[in-house]
Amino acid sequence: MIGRRIYSGAPFEEMAGYARAVVDPPYVFISGTTGFDPDTLEFPEDVESQCENCFRIIERALTQAGSRMDHMIRVRVFVASREEFERIKPIIKRHCDHARPANTTILAELAEPYMRVEVEVTAKLEDNRR
Repeated sequence: MIGRRIYSGAPFEEMAGYARAVVDPPYVFISGTTGFDPDTLEFPEDVESQCENCFRIIERALTQAGSRMDHMIRVRVFVASREEFERIKPIIKRHCDHARPANTTILAELAEPYMRVEVEVTAKLEDNRR
């Protein structure tokens, strides 16, 4: 049986039929997370703000799951352009520097033109960090 689901309440989860995260010990799988601002319910125009929102939402989901950012073991970053990747590299580094997860970055056209970055994470649960 697959573990418990975590929902953030973002409208995309219901529209596309997925959970923000799935906890399947010893792992937490965080769905691709875009730069949607859960407080304003909007997408900022700049890729930097969108990237910060991605990691803020991911951190919330990891906390709900019983994990944390320094338990990340895998991160995938999908970004709309090389130029924007250059602009978000320092943000990715700041959020991943302690955990040093395996990382793949892909240039990709995202689901909507206003989406500039999407981040997917796999982490270990707090009690299973080996």
